Amino acid sequence: MTKHVAVLMGGWDSERPVSLKSGAACAAALVEAGYRVSEIDVGHDIAEQLAALRPDVAFNALHGRFGEGGYIQGLLETLRIPYTHSGVLASALAMQKDKAKMVFEAVGLPVAESRTVSRQEAAREHVLPAPYVVKPVAEGSSFGVIIVKEDRTHPPQELLREDWPYGDRVIVERYVPGRELTCAVMGDRALGVTEIIAKSEAFYGYDAKYAPGGSEHILPARLKPFIYQGIQMMSVKAHLALGCRGISRTDFRFDDRGDGEGEVIVLEVNTQPGMTATSLVPEMAAHEGMSFAALAKWIVEDASCDR
Repeated sequence: MTKHVAVLMGGWDSERPVSLKSGAACAAALVEAGYRVSEIDVGHDIAEQLAALRPDVAFNALHGRFGEGGYIQGLLETLRIPYTHSGVLASALAMQKDKAKMVFEAVGLPVAESRTVSRQEAAREHVLPAPYVVKPVAEGSSFGVIIVKEDRTHPPQELLREDWPYGDRVIVERYVPGRELTCAVMGDRALGVTEIIAKSEAFYGYDAKYAPGGSEHILPARLKPFIYQGIQMMSVKAHLALGCRGISRTDFRFDDRGDGEGEVIVLEVNTQPGMTATSLVPEMAAHEGMSFAALAKWIVEDASCDR
């Protein structure tokens, strides 16, 4: 019997447009792979929709706090619908960046010095010596990220905007110069390491991630073999430390000033990597000889409850 897959996409978080693109791409790939597919633009009635549809698998293509932070995972566990990607605990930990950093430190992964404060405190005074980065505790796609450079006299006042939508707690983190690197883990195996060179912004922000031509991806990244392999090992270690399942992607900064053997810093783990035309994980899978349809099929066949 043909397996029925419900692709969960859209939702109401900041990353809705990206999720719709990811979901549409995954749905098309799953049809190509031979599955019966229902596309669901997730709303607040999602429990009723799923209970009525009763799919064999829920393919989680949601981005943002509801889709990545343990909420939809808990609902799917309650409904006993097998689902893709990480479970409740790993999703919640990875979304709460300050908690994830505590886990990374506990297993010996390198992270940048940081403090978690209210956005009001971060706007009142420099919490760390500049340069530093301010980012929301629980947000994706680089929403709300502010880089405070050395020559900035005052702390970032944009944090006090009345329409600030990213929550009241922020991480203030030492800025690590150098190169942006990322590596996906599939099951318990690292894929290739990609270097990301932002074209449309000063860093790998929203437009660089999702706009055509917004960034250049170099795969495999041009690194010394022991650094390349070290990043792969750290990606697996971060994936396992959080308890991730399916596919995750870990982001790094590599300060290669000087002899090219400088520090590597773990930034965060993304438990719901993007699956759009410009996304990194499909590129990494293709580099391994895996088509988009084969990647989507692997994700579906890996689905389960009790993740």
